[in-house]
Amino acid sequence: MKERPQDILCRFGISARNGFLPDEIPLRRLSHQHYAPWESLAKNLSELIVNNEIRAKIDALPILETIYLRSEAEWQRAYSLLAFWAHAYFWGGQQPSERLPPQITCPLLQVSSRLGLPPTATYSALNLWNWERKAPNCEITDPENLRSLQTATGTRDEEWFYLISVSVEAKGGPLILAMLQATQAVRDCNDRLLESCLQTITQGITELGVLLNRMREHCDPQIFYHVIRPLLAGSKGMASAGLPRGVFYDEGNGKGQWREYSGGSNAQSSLIQLFDIVLGVDHHATGGSSSKAARTGSFIQEMRNYMPRGHREFLAYMTKKSNIREYASNASTSPTIRNAYNKAVEALVAFRNIHIQIVAGYIIAPSRAPGASYIVQNRTLNLATASTRGQETSTNEKQQLAGTGGTMLIPFLKRTRDETGEAAVAIS
Repeated sequence: MKERPQDILCRFGISARNGFLPDEIPLRRLSHQHYAPWESLAKNLSELIVNNEIRAKIDALPILETIYLRSEAEWQRAYSLLAFWAHAYFWGGQQPSERLPPQITCPLLQVSSRLGLPPTATYSALNLWNWERKAPNCEITDPENLRSLQTATGTRDEEWFYLISVSVEAKGGPLILAMLQATQAVRDCNDRLLESCLQTITQGITELGVLLNRMREHCDPQIFYHVIRPLLAGSKGMASAGLPRGVFYDEGNGKGQWREYSGGSNAQSSLIQLFDIVLGVDHHATGGSSSKAARTGSFIQEMRNYMPRGHREFLAYMTKKSNIREYASNASTSPTIRNAYNKAVEALVAFRNIHIQIVAGYIIAPSRAPGASYIVQNRTLNLATASTRGQETSTNEKQQLAGTGGTMLIPFLKRTRDETGEAAVAIS
């Protein structure tokens, strides 16, 4: 008997309604009294960073056990809190800290292991598990209806940056079912259903692009680049910013190890990678047309390690089931199906063009704009990475700026877009 699409999603912990977002709203707080010190810190995070008190506050925390975390939502809440604080600790000061204290390291390692995630601020910590509705039953596909549970800067800009991604995930949730149905339609030789699913996917991706374009409504590019982005940076490849070996995760009693991780990145969105998988987009992870293309695919594959365990297992499952492009490119397939498939590919190319435009406006342009020091010193924070900004910009006059995930941004995004377009099939 065929497994229903809803049952497949349930098997991997994915919501038929919300997609890769939790089926229920993330927890606002951990209710057990054991975690009261954590919740107290969460309420004052941005103020502690601004006043350069975050490290002292964390150093004074007790090392809390994770034994009182019961539900999945509690584990997710703990992970989001601890991941934010890890980045606040090693970036939230005049100089970066090469050491993460046991107060964060010990519980963060336990929580990360439980969720199958690295102990750093991932897309899951910043977005998937870090939101709530402003009012009961309001539509979560509109970012105006949401608020973030935690931000590092306390700015609307940072909150909006996260909430756009949350809304994109919410809007894309129902498309996951459509993608499952489309692959099943190929196996059943049901062209009518396949065409309908491809049209749904095309329209959905187009609507995601409209949502992504709303970034400009409440997120100022200068604030994002000079204030928010430094806190999202990872510990991998950050020698020029003061972390030549990454960060030492101190477990106490002489234990611990040096670790390096990429920062939070939209490449860690399972939804966006799923579009590629279902549409058969090849990012040349195993040595395609060039070494640069191979690096693009390798990075995308690496980012799956920054997804929740169930989500990346679902992507692996869908990789084995993906059959739409092969079917669309078959000489015996009707032009109607080929055209519907190509429309979906075109929509994904257009979505990636919007992303490139946003990156150009939020990272490339601000890196070259004057007045950054005023923003850093007077608008909110004085960060370790902000102090290296002048050096970074001069270096990047010779090369493209890197993203928080560690890639050279514009070349990477353009290759990803171009490889998407290459998936289109001949109509006749």
